Formats: sequence, C-alpha cells, structure tokens
Amino acid sequence: MARRFWKTIDGHTAGEPLRIIVDGVPAMLGETMLERRAHAMQHFDELRRVLMWEPRGHRDMYGAILTPPATTDGDVGVLFLHNEGFSTMCGHGIIALAMLGPPEGLIPLDPSDPVIRFDTPAGRVTARVQFDGDGIDRVSFRNVPSFVAESGGQVEVPGLGEVRFDLAFGGAFYAYVDAAELDVPLVPGATDRIVEVAMAIKHSVMASREIKHAPQASDLDFLYGVILVGPAHGEAHSRNVCVFADGEVDRSPTGTGVSGRAAIHHARGDLATGEVITIESILGTTFDVSVAEVDRIGQREVIIPEVTGRASLTGRHEFIVEDDDPLGGGFLLH
Repeated sequence: MARRFWKTIDGHTAGEPLRIIVDGVPAMLGETMLERRAHAMQHFDELRRVLMWEPRGHRDMYGAILTPPATTDGDVGVLFLHNEGFSTMCGHGIIALAMLGPPEGLIPLDPSDPVIRFDTPAGRVTARVQFDGDGIDRVSFRNVPSFVAESGGQVEVPGLGEVRFDLAFGGAFYAYVDAAELDVPLVPGATDRIVEVAMAIKHSVMASREIKHAPQASDLDFLYGVILVGPAHGEAHSRNVCVFADGEVDRSPTGTGVSGRAAIHHARGDLATGEVITIESILGTTFDVSVAEVDRIGQREVIIPEVTGRASLTGRHEFIVEDDDPLGGGFLLH
C-alpha cells in the first residue's frame, strides 16, 4: 500500500496551536515571500488540508512552513497556514518558532546575539529570544509597520444593526469592535455566538468598503478577521477575542491583533511610545505589547509594535496518508 508521510513539531503559544511542518514539503518557488505564498496557495493546498483539517487536525488548527530567507540579511522565511488558506503574518507563530525552532534544530541561533530575522509575506519581523537558566523563556518580536486604516467606521450588519469599528493593520487587517455594544460575552462558553457575530461583521465590512494596504502589494488588501474587545477578566489592560479566516477562534490574544490595537491606542493618544500594555485572550493568557517606534510611510503614520509572549512544545508527529483512504485529503465539520 502506497503511503505519504509528513513530520511535524507541534506547540502552542498562549493556547493557540502551531504545527511546524518539518519534512515532506516540496520545494517552494518564488523570490519574495509573497511570491512563495502565491505558489503555495496554488500548489500546496492539499498539504494544507491534510495537516490542518480533520482527521489529523481540526477546524482551529494553525501551521507553519519554513523556507530559506527571501532577503540577503534574513535568517529564515516562513509561511503560515490555517483552515481557509495561507496568511500574511502570524504573531503567535513567530513566538512559537523562535522558542521551539532553535532547540529542535530548525532555526540557527547564536546565544551571544539571540536575534532571528524572519521574512514573512507581510515583511520583516525581528524576534529576540530571552533566556533563563533552563533555556529559552520568552520571545519579543518587532512586527511589520502597523497602522490605523479607518477610525470610527460604521457598517450595517444583518441581525445586528449599525456596528461601529476601527480598521487597523498589524501584519493583516482586522476590524476591531466593542463586544459590550453587541452584548457578546468574551468567554469560552460563548464561542458559537462570538463566531456568528464576528463573521457577520467581517462579511459586511468586506462588502461595504475597499481595503488597501498601499504602497505594498495588493496581496495584503483583504480583511483577515474581526477582533471583539472587552474588559479584562484579570489584571490585564483588556481582552481580545479574534475570529479569523473561515471562523477560526484564536486562543491567544493574537500577535498581529495586539499590534493593530497598539496602533489604535497610539493614534488616540492613550498609549505612549515605550509604554507596555498587557492584553489577555479568551483563555486569560496574555501578550505584552508596546509601541517601539513611530515612523511615516508616505502620508501615513505607522508604528513598529513590540509583542512579547511564550510558547510550549506539545509533541513531535509523523502523519501518514494511505492512498486508499477515502478521507485522506481531510475534511471539516462546521
């Protein structure tokens, strides 16, 4: 019986899974990471379904594929994948890769200069590894330039009426909505309602306006998710619950999401450069985020966010697809 094999290293960052595909990936074409993403979308979708979808994954699985760097000074390239396709950036993935990659021999790291320069489809992301006596303890990364694209937007949403939101980019575009205005509790038992509301908002925002990243490539011009914001349940600044792709619920505070939050708060004048806020997830796990730098790209003010968190190893796996398995290509139950 013919079989195909893939090896992975699995972990989680603040509860959000990351499956790093370390063996069984064909060569990826493209000089830039956006070109490699486009190649993967066209040629690697079966691999994505096999390893993200059931029976080897689940609706909320998330993955990463490492590539050679796409720049002369980069250390490694990375593509991220999920239930719907291939994303442009992933903060929890960067944290997991920086914590788990070096000990597993996937990413070289010099302890005297513990910096990893990731090439992502959204641009350069630089991670700094922090050590304690037992090894890597935490990771901080400086994200791609992040900014507010629309402040105080309004959209009519079927079943919800007029919804107010801010639109911001933190490696991907998100619409940020006050959960209290929609009477949505940000707790694990309410995930069905959270997904229903967030996806309704996402589809309405997508239908009502054009989203443009310019001056970068149009490959970034799409709404990735909706983030419902509410009060913290612990001692954090606030709570983020992100619903992205095809209704995935992020278990972490969302690294790209808190980057966009930092841009929003900085634009409002309530987050100073260098000031750190802690944002919690639906599980109560946290990321720290700050505005490391402020810059301008053309007519737009941007920030460079710095996000800090930690990840844990959960397993090493070899996945198999038998050629006569009628469900070998994967499936999802909604």
